[in-house]
Amino acid sequence: MHLRASKKRKSEVSLQEPVGTDKEGNEISLMDILNIADRDRQESVDYLLHAKQLYNELSCLPERERTVIALRYGLGGERLSQKQIAKMLGISRSYVSRIEKKAIETLSKRFGE
Repeated sequence: MHLRASKKRKSEVSLQEPVGTDKEGNEISLMDILNIADRDRQESVDYLLHAKQLYNELSCLPERERTVIALRYGLGGERLSQKQIAKMLGISRSYVSRIEKKAIETLSKRFGE
């Protein structure tokens, strides 16, 4: 009976128990790992919420600005350079830059920043 009870305790782990060390040699506990995971998860959720809000706000932009922003920042595909976008749309790179700048200013105002 005592053997079974001690086996159960062997599989139990405390959140404060050290499970390893970090790069600087400091001990890491399970609690530290769980806190990092929660922080990363929260950042991911925040990112997705902002991305969804940005995607919804793109509808306020004229079609050309929306296209440039989507291509430039890889919304729905690969990120392209201003030069690649200019070639694709048949306009100059500097014009792509101006369109991008205007679209970002509009989105910044919509986000209240």
